[in-house]
Amino acid sequence: MIERSVGVLGASSLIGDCLLPLLTEKGLQVNAFSRNPTKESKDGVIWYRIDQYASYESIPHWINLAPIWVLPPLFPQLEVSGIRRLVVLSSTSRFTKEASSDVGEQQLSKRLRDAEEQVISWAEGRGIEWIILRPTLIYGLGKDGNISEVARFIKRYRVFPLLGRAEGLRQPVHANDVAQACLAVLEHREISDRSYNISGGETLPYRAMVERVFQALRLRTRWLHLPLPLFRMSILLIRQIPRYRHWTPAMAERMNRDLVFDHSEAERDFEFRPRAFVLANEDLPETD
Repeated sequence: MIERSVGVLGASSLIGDCLLPLLTEKGLQVNAFSRNPTKESKDGVIWYRIDQYASYESIPHWINLAPIWVLPPLFPQLEVSGIRRLVVLSSTSRFTKEASSDVGEQQLSKRLRDAEEQVISWAEGRGIEWIILRPTLIYGLGKDGNISEVARFIKRYRVFPLLGRAEGLRQPVHANDVAQACLAVLEHREISDRSYNISGGETLPYRAMVERVFQALRLRTRWLHLPLPLFRMSILLIRQIPRYRHWTPAMAERMNRDLVFDHSEAERDFEFRPRAFVLANEDLPETD
């Protein structure tokens, strides 16, 4: 049984939008922390700025939805709160971007790995129960930076560029399923001091994944097949558009790599059963 007070860091994130209602439905008092909270405190949720450390008292259970590397500077404040159990979201990018051709992606992988190690070392040194969840490609509610960005591109240009056959396997996981996993491991007190990869309920080629986006938008599927040198040049041009400045040639190269993670341990230990990749209307972004 969860004690009544739960702290959520990164509560205004996509996963936070899904998780907070689940927590309040359990009758929990949610202390929601964000860098710039804009929501009104109500319905069992009290919003704080992340630097309001005085509010950290008597919160035994915490869930971190913010980038995992924000946690180490907050360790002293979490200790003041009387923390006893910590659930942390990381990412399978720790593994998939480790050998990327892009230096920035390699640095991201290292940042995730180093932060995980810091969290584990700190928690174990203080007798704090910890669980790390590593989702695959998160989508949902039209607010993610993955499928929603693909949808925006298709809506604007009515075509999507592909490198080669684009048959690398993917497992998109819905934000609501990630939120359910956070709640489940918080409730399963027998689970502690371990990490889980959590993937979507369906494995499909990258090309088929994007085709589902065309179908959800009710648009005819149209591909722009580009060789790698031209694809790299196109990425440089696309990056001039602010929304796509984070796109890299390495992203295109991964279209033909399998990024598959087994979630059978999560299914066994806390009944994690994610949905297949189906895009509902509410999963599509609004028109810019």
